[in-house]
Amino acid sequence: MPLLYCKPVSGLGIFGYWIGQLGDHYERKTGMHLYSGTLNLELPESDSLPPNPLRPEAHEYGGRVSVNIVPCLILGRPAFLLLTDQNEIGTGHHPRNLIEIATDLGLRDAYSLRDGDPIEVEIP
Repeated sequence: MPLLYCKPVSGLGIFGYWIGQLGDHYERKTGMHLYSGTLNLELPESDSLPPNPLRPEAHEYGGRVSVNIVPCLILGRPAFLLLTDQNEIGTGHHPRNLIEIATDLGLRDAYSLRDGDPIEVEIP
């Protein structure tokens, strides 16, 4: 399994807001009820997405942003790497080396994570 070596960084709360608003849509795509917040992780450098991510398209939910969803493991938990098309091409709210992780609980609180803590994300 490829490993991504990352560190948590503070985020804007935008993805968490949309997960809260579109929770049913994300649950249909992922099979998991996602916590309405993400863990922002900074990679040492930009990386490409694995092939064939899940794709909630903007037109499916009446939105403006399509999202790449990649199953992953973080701290031994099933989770999902989320990356908007805009962030993937470098025109979004985040630089290309910042990813967001969503799962069924708030990772930062559950694992007492602080900005800068080393963390690994496994991509199956």
